[in-house]
Amino acid sequence: MKSRQRFPTWLRREIPSSSTLAVHETLEEFRVHTVCESALCPNRMECFSRGTATFMILGDVCTRRCGFCAVPAGRPDVVEEDEPERVALAAHRLGLRHVVVTSVARDDMEDEGAHHFYETVRAIQRFLPVATVEVLTPDFHARRDLIERVCDASPTVFNHNLETVERLSAKVRPQGRYHRSLEVLRCVKAYRPDIVTKSGLMLGLGERSDEVIEALTDLRAVGCEMVTIGQYLKPREGKLEIEEFVPPQVFSFLEQEALKIGFQEVFAGPYVRSSYHAGEAFERVAKNGIVR
Repeated sequence: MKSRQRFPTWLRREIPSSSTLAVHETLEEFRVHTVCESALCPNRMECFSRGTATFMILGDVCTRRCGFCAVPAGRPDVVEEDEPERVALAAHRLGLRHVVVTSVARDDMEDEGAHHFYETVRAIQRFLPVATVEVLTPDFHARRDLIERVCDASPTVFNHNLETVERLSAKVRPQGRYHRSLEVLRCVKAYRPDIVTKSGLMLGLGERSDEVIEALTDLRAVGCEMVTIGQYLKPREGKLEIEEFVPPQVFSFLEQEALKIGFQEVFAGPYVRSSYHAGEAFERVAKNGIVR
């Protein structure tokens, strides 16, 4: 077993001074989950202090056991039919302009939760008609009918994370598939070219830079327009160990390489996560004119 690793200087950060009470009260009132808390995201205090959060639907127990994720795995609860409206009301209360919705994997359901995503996006659009909506979905086993069902709700951004390079994919996501994830993004662009597609990668799991560039190239080949690249941090015991703390200059290098490959927006850095500052990232994309 590896001894506890000290964070390098570039990973040390101050605790936000602003209150997170308003977000906590809203989440409690409307009984909604966030991936921020369930996945023990290191940015949750910062995001909550800014009055934002990433909603997690379909419960807080996942049917998959990914090596990097702190969300509990097991037998999920029954889906609550009023959850889409509660999420929309919480987003309205927080005054969000860009709403990010993710979920646990629900391999136990016939449609794997696709219709629930549809209903949640539609509910947010009713309560916040001027807001943009970003979905961060499981892979739905790359079933076109399920992917298209989510797309039929017209989210502004469809995000599905590749997570890591092909060589490490089976270790990091034993129930996922590298090429299946690429197929999800390909299906979105084939069905709805107007929806912006996005993906994310983690570093520090033993990947090489050339493998990361290969993964970025694969993402662009299926039409992916936005990408996030962040440092993997072990969320709790029993999860994958950190193989390397990647220095900031490597993130800068990969950001430039991703832009050369053709991504419209690249957000890379040690604390970057899929939905971290997602609204600001989308605004930059919109200003560049790729939103149709």
